[in-house]
Amino acid sequence: MSNNLPDNPYTNDQDDREAARMMDNITQTVFTPIYPVMAEQIASIHGITTGTCIDLGSGPAALSISLAKVTDLLIHAVDKSPHSHAIACANIRAAGLEQRITAVQSDVCNLPFENNFADLIVSRGSMFFWEDLTGAFNEIFRVLAPGGKTHIGAGFGNEEIKNRIFRQMAEKNDQWAEKVRQRRSPETTRRILDHLDSSDASRYTLTQSEIGFWIHIHKDVPS
Repeated sequence: MSNNLPDNPYTNDQDDREAARMMDNITQTVFTPIYPVMAEQIASIHGITTGTCIDLGSGPAALSISLAKVTDLLIHAVDKSPHSHAIACANIRAAGLEQRITAVQSDVCNLPFENNFADLIVSRGSMFFWEDLTGAFNEIFRVLAPGGKTHIGAGFGNEEIKNRIFRQMAEKNDQWAEKVRQRRSPETTRRILDHLDSSDASRYTLTQSEIGFWIHIHKDVPS
């Protein structure tokens, strides 16, 4: 199933290696301020600080590491890319968080977790690269525990951080702002929500602003 979403990075091994390296560089430079702020927001919004968390499309595990620093969650940092997986393992080890975070190489449509596994599922930015959105949302719903929460989408933490990143990224790549605009366009949002509505995860709330677009999937606790 084609989603007509932009910039799938997994075209070949060389492209994947370069994309993984570039993402790691960006998260450790320009994007560094995002993750601690976002981790605090996720913990505050959902109130889940213990149990099991899955970070989907985790890349170099920057959000996983920040979440581990402000919660007691056991976190699985999941990414399809073998090169991102290797970088994530190194970053987790460097942060001294190997007992708290496990890097997992897996596609979002075929997660190696049992039903009702995760109390919290997060993802920043990777949704735009999922090749089968309906399949991905079905899998997220399957592994989400009843009463669990999701925080899936994209964002920059706050307005100040967003503005600073846009200025810095414009200096590096004059096409970057346009790519962000495409990913946040009403057409892209509608395509994503159409796939969500047709999935098992069709009960959700959406929070959307200039600094973030987040999907919170609901899975009822059995009565």
